[in-house]
Amino acid sequence: MNTITNEKKAAKLLDARGIAQIGILSAIAAVLMVIEIPLWFAPSFYKIDLSELPVLIGGFAMGPFAGVVIELVKVLLYLLIHGSSTGGVGDIANFIIGCSFVIPSTLIYRYHKSKKSALIGMAVGTLTLIAAGSLLNAFVLLPFYANVFHMPLDALVAMGHTVNPSINDLPTFVMLAVAPFNLLKGLLVSAVTMLVYKHVSPILHNKMGRR
Repeated sequence: MNTITNEKKAAKLLDARGIAQIGILSAIAAVLMVIEIPLWFAPSFYKIDLSELPVLIGGFAMGPFAGVVIELVKVLLYLLIHGSSTGGVGDIANFIIGCSFVIPSTLIYRYHKSKKSALIGMAVGTLTLIAAGSLLNAFVLLPFYANVFHMPLDALVAMGHTVNPSINDLPTFVMLAVAPFNLLKGLLVSAVTMLVYKHVSPILHNKMGRR
């Protein structure tokens, strides 16, 4: 029975309506990715956006696979419109970090659809978001940016120190700038999702006539 149900869900995802929903949510996510807000506790190149909101909503409504597809299309659309200043490295990292939030959140919700499981899923997703974001920034993104812009890594740390005097090296940069950045993003996306999902879900499930 589970196999049959999964096959039906996959078929539904690939039908015309499912593809259209993925396309619309991906386009909204790409637009939201452009709207960036600077933060007071991090250097100016860290700006928060709510592009994971449509991804998470799509993942809750259509499953984790749909969430991953929306995340991927979002990044591809952004690349198509804006190009990449990092040779695709930052964009790949954006995809991985986004998936680290969306996959745990939607997996937990998928197997027990309730408000409580949604909250638990988003809490776990936020924790994995913080972990993935911190590791990728420490070992991939920050060293890469330092190399691309021909500056020592200490110069990036110094930018963090200007904002927060407690930032003195790479570990404190990650703990006091990167981790709070991803924590705030996870909390904001989770909060807005809880506010709007019950209004958007009937549309995605084609139940407007039965409300």
